[in-house]
Amino acid sequence: MFLAAIFLGNISFAQHKLLARTADRPEDYKKLGLDPKNIAPWEDGMRTDGNKGSYEWWYFDSHLSDSSSVVIIFYTKSFMRPGGPLRPFATLEITRPGGEPIHKVIYVTPAEFSASKEKCDVNIGGNYFRGDGNKYQIHVSDGDIAIDVSLKAQVPSWRPKSGFNYFGEHDEHLFAWLPSVPQGEVALDLTIGGKTKHLTGTGYHDHNWGDVVMLKLINHWYWGRAKAGDYSIVTSYITAEKAYGRTRLPIFMLAKNGKIIADDANKVRFTLVDEIIDEKSGKPVANTVIYEYTDGNERYKISYHRTQTIFDVALIDYVKGIKHFLAKLAGFNGSYLRFTGNVQLEHFVNGEKVEDVSDPGIWELMYFGKVR
Repeated sequence: MFLAAIFLGNISFAQHKLLARTADRPEDYKKLGLDPKNIAPWEDGMRTDGNKGSYEWWYFDSHLSDSSSVVIIFYTKSFMRPGGPLRPFATLEITRPGGEPIHKVIYVTPAEFSASKEKCDVNIGGNYFRGDGNKYQIHVSDGDIAIDVSLKAQVPSWRPKSGFNYFGEHDEHLFAWLPSVPQGEVALDLTIGGKTKHLTGTGYHDHNWGDVVMLKLINHWYWGRAKAGDYSIVTSYITAEKAYGRTRLPIFMLAKNGKIIADDANKVRFTLVDEIIDEKSGKPVANTVIYEYTDGNERYKISYHRTQTIFDVALIDYVKGIKHFLAKLAGFNGSYLRFTGNVQLEHFVNGEKVEDVSDPGIWELMYFGKVR
């Protein structure tokens, strides 16, 4: 227990059952300075100070016209070490049809990092992630690889209620999430070995931050976003750790032709189908993840059908030195997996199917805790 306490940041759990909740009360919005209906550009600016006891990242992914996918993330530090000092880095993942996935990690010194609190304007060395909630520009380069992205929103910025999830009897800790661009139009130039290819597609951008290592709060989550026909989809299903009552925190957003039509998470049923044990991580992975949203006589069924695991990493690999040793000794075996496949939307009215559309999608399973 002593070793685990060192690794987890010396924050002890109370012996009684704690709570987890999505902040949606009037006093929550007032305290946070948020408008319940409108999202301001500053909300995508830096929301922490980067010091000990915080982490933050800005995320982008895209599906492209040649079936490639690109994922870019800018971090203030590893979310596995929020108690550490500022240690900025960016990651780039490129998956191309018929080719080996490309994965880059670019670390810089704190002096080479800057981020505005007024809007999204993050600089990591010569790399940048900039935008105002509607249009974004992203640049990442490392060695013989460079990528320049233009992202234009097709669906307005959205957040699940306030975007803050609180953990603890007195809201002691938080994990916050802002889908700044639930879906956008992407144009990018990808340069590899001096050869540049121009690609287009659809993209997504969100922003996350918190104040304590997530594995203390969350056992696991499924998260996904997709385009299916005229629909834009953002979903997540978070299961809190045992100390927080294994509370479920569902998140759901459905838009059609750029207009949000459904986002009440209380109307969602979550189902996992055909679970297998992933050979590398030992975690259960569902070949199909289903969200069903029912409102009166209408029902939407969103099904993520896995065809490939494109990323499968042990989170302990993000912890170095003595903390790696202590984490291993404490039995930590968290994993992060990212999948691609077909995302299907079925729309029912009075029990009759009136629409059935599908498109490629990206989704993930973050599994911090022990498998029940």
